[in-house]
Amino acid sequence: MKQTFALRKIVYIAVLAALVCVVTFFRFPLLGSKVHFANAMCLLSGLLMGPLAGGLAAGFGSALYDALFGGYDFINCVITFVSKFLMAWVCAKIAFAADKDAGSHGWNIAASVIGALTYVALYMLKTFVFQLIAQSPMETVLITMGSKLPASLINAVAAMIAAPILYTALRPALKRAGQLDQMRA
Repeated sequence: MKQTFALRKIVYIAVLAALVCVVTFFRFPLLGSKVHFANAMCLLSGLLMGPLAGGLAAGFGSALYDALFGGYDFINCVITFVSKFLMAWVCAKIAFAADKDAGSHGWNIAASVIGALTYVALYMLKTFVFQLIAQSPMETVLITMGSKLPASLINAVAAMIAAPILYTALRPALKRAGQLDQMRA
């Protein structure tokens, strides 16, 4: 019985990771940037599955996209895994705090906001460190970070809005089907 349970958890993680990966393909231009809903799926993974499993789904799905379709090297894929994992993990830790079990819409909104901003901060940190490693002058570092910040914030706001709405729409159906408890166990 325990092996079946562990296998079921792995399958849920894989399905959500696949969704994160696929959703990354769907982008549209906005204000000189491209908005995608992969971050919303990362936050949704945390809300649905909790910190560890949701973080794994978010991290694996995003790293998979970067490795197979983004043209990134191993180091960037690892950084993507860690930053997306932490985004979903932070979101879920807040949503599940104080035995809330991601059942409070207000907590889920707060969790999504903080999770999304966690990712923006980590992405800006990555940009800063990579520019310093490249020995760019500080002015160039700040310009590069400034040019990436608007797109990151647009994606963060889209995720902050979409994730709680998607969760609120999916939760009742998953609960009725007995799947929500299975995903979290």
